[in-house]
This record gives sequence, C-alpha cells and structure tokens, in this order.
Amino acid sequence: MVKPVIVIGAGICGISTAIWLQRSNFEVLLLDKAKPGTGASYGNAGLLAQWAIVPVNEPSILKQIPRYLIDPMSPLFLKWSYLPKLTPWLIKFLQNANSSNSNRTIEALIPLLTDSVQQHKSLTEGTAAASWIADSKFSYAYRSLKDFHKDSFGWECKKKVGMIPEVFTGNLVQEVEPICGSFIDCLAVISGQGHIVNPLGYISELMKVFFNNGGKFVSAKVEDFGFHGEKISTVYTDNGHFECEKAIITAGIWSKELMRKLGLNIPLEAERGYHVVYKNASILPRNPMMMTIGKFGVTPMGGDLRCAGTVELGGIKFGPSKAPVRLLRRRVAEAFPKMTYDETEEWLGFRPTAPDSLPLIGQLKESGVYTAFGHQHIGMTSGPKTGRLISDIINNRSPNIDMSVYDPNRFNL
Repeated sequence: MVKPVIVIGAGICGISTAIWLQRSNFEVLLLDKAKPGTGASYGNAGLLAQWAIVPVNEPSILKQIPRYLIDPMSPLFLKWSYLPKLTPWLIKFLQNANSSNSNRTIEALIPLLTDSVQQHKSLTEGTAAASWIADSKFSYAYRSLKDFHKDSFGWECKKKVGMIPEVFTGNLVQEVEPICGSFIDCLAVISGQGHIVNPLGYISELMKVFFNNGGKFVSAKVEDFGFHGEKISTVYTDNGHFECEKAIITAGIWSKELMRKLGLNIPLEAERGYHVVYKNASILPRNPMMMTIGKFGVTPMGGDLRCAGTVELGGIKFGPSKAPVRLLRRRVAEAFPKMTYDETEEWLGFRPTAPDSLPLIGQLKESGVYTAFGHQHIGMTSGPKTGRLISDIINNRSPNIDMSVYDPNRFNL
C-alpha cells in the first residue's frame, strides 16, 4: 500500500503544495482543523505583492517605533498586556532592523516574490481556478510628492528588480484613479502586477482541482507525530491517525504549536491583520492600491472594496481591537470621500512572522517532515512558489535559488 504525503494546513501554501505534489504523482492527504482557506488566506487583501520585498523591520523602523506606539493613527499597534511574552521575539525582530540583515532579507524575498503572478498562473493553468487571477497595475497612494520621496529606500529596492513607477500628482491623480479625493496628491504606479479577485473563492476552486486530481481532505486537529527511527511515519489527530511517507507543515501561525510537538521552539509571532470590506461600493479603484498613510491594501472584489492591512502585535488569544479598524475607516473616508456603500464587514486574522521576516521552507534535518510557513504579509503572494519549492525538494530537484536563507533548522541549530 502506497502511503500518502500528508499536508497539514489548507491555506494557500498547503493547497499549492498539495497540487504541485500531485503533479509529481504523489498521493496527498490534506488535513486542517478548519474549513480550507478560512485562516489568514481568507481575509488578506488579495494582492499578489511582487513589490513587497522590503520587510517591516527595515532599518528606519527603529526611529519610527516610539512615534508609532504613541500615535493612535499609526499603522503599528500593540497589546500592552502581551508585551512580556512578546519581548524575546521583539528583541530578535528589532536586532534584524539593520542594513546588513535587512539587505539579506530583501535578497531572499526577491526570488520568492517577483514572479508571483506567473507562479499563480502556472499553478492554475488549464483549470477554472485561473479565472480568479486578475492582471493589474498597482498604485502607491501618497498625500504628497514629498512623501513619495521620503519613501526612497523602498523605491530604490524595487528599482533593482525593474519596478520603476510612473508618478502622477495633482489633478492627474483623479484622472488615473477617480475614486481618490484631494487627500491623495501623488500616485506612484507600477505595471505588470496582479491580484486575486476573491481569496476564499480562489482557495475553494483550488480545492476542486485538488479533489479532481484524486486528493483527500480530512477535517482534523493534529495532536502528535509518530516516527519510525528518525523518519516520520504517522500523524495522530482528533479524527484518527494516518500513516504517511512524508509530512509537510503549512499551518500558518498554528505551525508554532505543531513544531513544539516535534521538540522545536520556533520564534514565530502573529502579526494581527485587519480588514474592512465596504459592501456594494458606489465607486471602486481601477486597480489595487497601497494607502501609504496607514499602510494597508485596497482591492476591488466584485462590487465590494476590501481594505486590509495594519500590524498589531498581541498574540492569537485576544479578540479584535477597535483602534486598527478605526484607522482603516478613517483613512478610507479621507482618501475616498465620494464613495458610498451599503454596509461593512470586519475581520481579524493572524500572519505568522519569524524575527528575520523570512518563511521556513525546507526539511527538518532528515526527518521527512517539511515546513512551509512563516510568510508574514506575503502568504497569498508566495504560496504557489513555496509549494513548488517543497515539491522540488521532495523530488530531489535542486531549486534554482539559494534555499539556505529559508532553512527551517536555522532557529534550532
């Protein structure tokens, strides 16, 4: 009897990994305690963020943090009661906020992100899931040209990978994006981008592809792992135990607890992200945008406008906070004063982030256990590429990028 490869976690990284493995003729069993695509993959802005190569902990954040924590309209929030537990991770996170480490992270993110639109198209080629991918431009919205110039570090990084913006100011802003009011006086627009028109719909369609390829899904919470010698042999869940050839952990923030069951303490924290969806909006942007005041994405999805982003540090046990949603609503009202809508929907999700802002992609020593989690803001963007890399590693195909920077053993050497 052929034992399956078990993929734990049915978000974009998990389903992408499963499909790529199926294309290499592996039998795949997908496990998740929740409905596929209802975690962090559900509520993101749907952006294929090929441009997101600059990490949050880039050098200037050290100067900005004091202001961010005082200003209620900053894009960074903190649950103060969580600070004692957060401190060890936060120290490591800020230790990486220097030019050397930041440049190393940027160089590692470039091959993971900059071909993301094509990676999604390759994953979905010949399937109905391809219809959920839209080609688009992407605009950075600034209050002024001066603010655009202040963002020079990020734009110099993008310039190195060929992303050079076309800059519009004054009345030209409204010609490019009629939704914008006078609050936005500068748009920096890059071409050749893309987005997902509905993340949950996309994951649901990918699940159909998985099933059509003979895949099996079991709703189950993983409770432990069994080994034969040094190799994984069994995954134990609250819905039975399953023998396997290999296991891949793609469970987002929940991967931290699964790694503990393997005796590994991974410094993974949740960047709590929020969204507000404006239902049946009277006007929509022509292309997705990044509101640089507030640092959140704005994406048209059908007749709705989804505004998603911000960073709140506070673990996974606290409920939603009011301040990040208040920020989103205020900045949207300022930027799009002409927009009306029927109602709104709010959401909170958890983006898993390592101190060096890089995901964990690879095999845990020679255990047959692989990891594909820790993608911070870029999970939807890099899920297909991550799945392809894991499939290559399992098939003993050498990826054409340096995988050492994503090594999951780097925190437990």
